[in-house]
Amino acid sequence: MTDEFPHYIEFRHVYKTFSKPVLADVNFFLDSGKTLAIIGRSGVGKSVSLSHIMGFLKPDSGQVIVAHQDITGLTEPELRKIRRKVTMVFQAGALFDSMTVFENVLFSLETREDYDAQNRETVVEGLLKIVDIWDSRDAYPADLSVGVKRAVAIARALAAQPECILYDEPTTMVDPIMSDHMGDLMLRLKKQLGLTSVVVTHDFDLMRKVADSVVVLSDGKAIYFGPCDGLEKSTEPLIQEFLEMDRIVKPFA
Repeated sequence: MTDEFPHYIEFRHVYKTFSKPVLADVNFFLDSGKTLAIIGRSGVGKSVSLSHIMGFLKPDSGQVIVAHQDITGLTEPELRKIRRKVTMVFQAGALFDSMTVFENVLFSLETREDYDAQNRETVVEGLLKIVDIWDSRDAYPADLSVGVKRAVAIARALAAQPECILYDEPTTMVDPIMSDHMGDLMLRLKKQLGLTSVVVTHDFDLMRKVADSVVVLSDGKAIYFGPCDGLEKSTEPLIQEFLEMDRIVKPFA
């Protein structure tokens, strides 16, 4: 931590335009060991924000701070050092179809010189048990539910021993039971490993369960940033619309 960059992740007046403005003067921050939720309608810049944190995209103007470091002007080799600390769990999981669950996670350790073959297998066993999928270790991706695939992807991400995990819609296309389990898993990783995390989600139950703070994006702007319980007091029409829709949908979920 530095006096200049006290927050683990921070957006300072971030602008990004493609065919139209996607992020326009967006500001928010996240401290170590905490969880931030990013919510909003499709196409408002949620995934674009994650791509900025990973350094896959650079802002047109403004600063992106990650791991207490301004990454805005970093070169690709410098960004690779940041990505050793911050990893991302993609919606699709990006698993190798020809490998078992165990082999998929083991593969992520192949380039690690600090483990020998025996250690790697012990580490994989531990990771699969942490995310509660040890019983699926011999299964192939085609045999897995969407939720279990996401759990495998999380185990693989944890193999890099990151400080921070970015989750992109972790409960999309999973049933309510698995969605609840995913939330429990994210909370457990936060408590046991002290992980910092950012979660992009449409799931208000997940947000309330795992997030310490939330940023709401609309038309390129952050129309709310603060604690989750502050959403109820917001006078923003869009936020009230979100909350009302959540109340309507919940009895049918």
